[in-house]
Amino acid sequence: MKLILYPFELKFRYTFTISRKSKDVQPLLVVELQQDGHSGLGETADNSYYNMTVPRLMEAINSHRPFIENYTLTTPAAFWQDLYPLLQDNMFALCALDLAAWDLYAKARQQKLYEVWNLDISRNPLTDYTIGIDTIENMVNKLREFPWPIYKIKLGTQEDIAIIRELRKHTSAIFRVDANCAWGVDETLRNAIAMKELGVEFIEQPMPAADWDGMKTVYKSVALPVIADESCIVEQDVAKCHGHFHGINIKLTKCGGITPALRMIAEAKRLGMKVMTGSMNESTVGTSAVAHLLPLLDYVDMDGPLLLAEDTADGVKIENGRILYANRPGIGAELLRK
Repeated sequence: MKLILYPFELKFRYTFTISRKSKDVQPLLVVELQQDGHSGLGETADNSYYNMTVPRLMEAINSHRPFIENYTLTTPAAFWQDLYPLLQDNMFALCALDLAAWDLYAKARQQKLYEVWNLDISRNPLTDYTIGIDTIENMVNKLREFPWPIYKIKLGTQEDIAIIRELRKHTSAIFRVDANCAWGVDETLRNAIAMKELGVEFIEQPMPAADWDGMKTVYKSVALPVIADESCIVEQDVAKCHGHFHGINIKLTKCGGITPALRMIAEAKRLGMKVMTGSMNESTVGTSAVAHLLPLLDYVDMDGPLLLAEDTADGVKIENGRILYANRPGIGAELLRK
């Protein structure tokens, strides 16, 4: 295979703020794998919370370039398994390579990726649109500027209930809230009661990722379902989340790609948990890959391209929450510039 790396730094439409940081640009890395006249694309995101930068990602992948370029892809699962011992300390890099392998594999068969898996896309869930932390006035303005059927509201402020109460005055849309680890046990329980009355569907990662005892307490009596994000990174975390969360949010970038995500989805369903995939502010390359998992999901947050002012590729389109697949094989993404 031939390996090509494309670093990008894309501007957000608005400053993107969550409970622990703000940012105006999103660094990304797109990976291309070429074999037998076909090309596959994958993507991974820079993320300071996990100490992942584009230079670090490129260094990790380039350090194994000889192995990758001497490899003949047969199945993505085998490729992932062979790469895992080399990149087990950098799941973000492994994700980009895995996504590119699945794209390449499907293109070689002249099928869309969901067709490779024989999935039915007729009942796909809608994606939410994220409203980042801001002044209440600005959050209301963002909601008004972007009418949408489902919103994900970032929280973790001293005004969380006031924010939801004010936003609710302006829309009947479904609300989901994401505290990004900002709350404690009592705050989570109180907020859940108030937010249930305001039409919130569920709460994502209300408390610090390592507070398993606190989450067990919350799980037993919380008024709304709680979904793990920072507490569910890799495959081994799914079983740990059972009995602490009602569902999991799988980030392809964090878990190492589609190959482990498929196993995580199966495990969560076996345990009776809800399954969601989330965005790491990926461009249309990574978002197009997520789209093919939709028939397997209960919820999805794949609004990265909507939050960015720039993009890397043409691929899936998002219209009022609905995902429209590109009429191309593989994941359907095609780079806009190289």
